[in-house]
Amino acid sequence: MNMLPFVDIMLVLLTIVLTTSSFIASGRIPVNLPQASASPADTSQTQTIVIDAAGTIHFGGEALNADTLKTRLAAMDKQTPFLLRADRTVQLQRFIDVADVLKQLGFAKVAVQTEPAPR
Repeated sequence: MNMLPFVDIMLVLLTIVLTTSSFIASGRIPVNLPQASASPADTSQTQTIVIDAAGTIHFGGEALNADTLKTRLAAMDKQTPFLLRADRTVQLQRFIDVADVLKQLGFAKVAVQTEPAPR
């Protein structure tokens, strides 16, 4: 039995594993991002939307569902900045539902709050 083709295949697989493992180990693909000067502070009031661990959406101190949130946001100025805070255990679909409502209504200034990773 000729082992040479088997060795070639194993070397190719080893190369693929080593290449992808370097991306996994660093957690990201390294990119040199462009720099920008400091932008002027936004003078408008930032609105906060919070999704708790149970998946409940809170806006303006009230618990809402996605349809009620959409109704409330429809009357707001489209230049209003929003801060979206979601518990790390919340289902991704719940987060996407809220982000989709903001996008459908044309809000462009949306930020997602995160915590810095421990070093």
